[in-house]
Amino acid sequence: MITLYDCATAPSPRRARILLAEKRVPHETVQVDLRHGEQMGEAYRRINPHCTVPALRVEEGVVLTDNAAIAAYLEARFPEPPLLGRTPLDKAEIASWQWRAEFDGLLAVAEAFRNGSPAMANRALSGPVDHAQIPELARRGLARVQLFFTMLDAHLDGREFIAAGQFSIADITAVVAVDFARIVKARPGDEHPHLRRWREAMEARGTMA
Repeated sequence: MITLYDCATAPSPRRARILLAEKRVPHETVQVDLRHGEQMGEAYRRINPHCTVPALRVEEGVVLTDNAAIAAYLEARFPEPPLLGRTPLDKAEIASWQWRAEFDGLLAVAEAFRNGSPAMANRALSGPVDHAQIPELARRGLARVQLFFTMLDAHLDGREFIAAGQFSIADITAVVAVDFARIVKARPGDEHPHLRRWREAMEARGTMA
């Protein structure tokens, strides 16, 4: 049985949850309490020494410790529906937009949150090593989030999905990024009609929890 090490309130494992739901992969879930630092404890370190979620224990017994590996495994092991694309060009387009959603979206929010929230003092980067906050990065992160909203809204004008004319991992990452932005008080507004329309359509899929 496949086992997902998850945290219901965190954005990164949500990406894996949606991927598993879209592919309808049977699996067990183990919640990791990030609020109380369970990811830093010895028991979880033995599962994932990077001290992060998600982690996915696959049927072969191997533990995959990041979203990139999890997506690659699930796409190869459960190819239908294809969420990384079918044709070479579709795969390339989806990979490009997946990277944009991660770098310009998710990482921008994380930059703002981890460098600006008192709760993240000395935890500006995830993982087993502490890192001091840099306030300038918090301000830059907030600006990057707004640029991400503007860019994605323009791109979604006339499009149902972000890439290759299909629902894909790029949509999953972008949904998580847009929703995660609420933690730094950033939300799409009236000036982002295409982004808001797309987000409502994503919610209607019933797999976004």
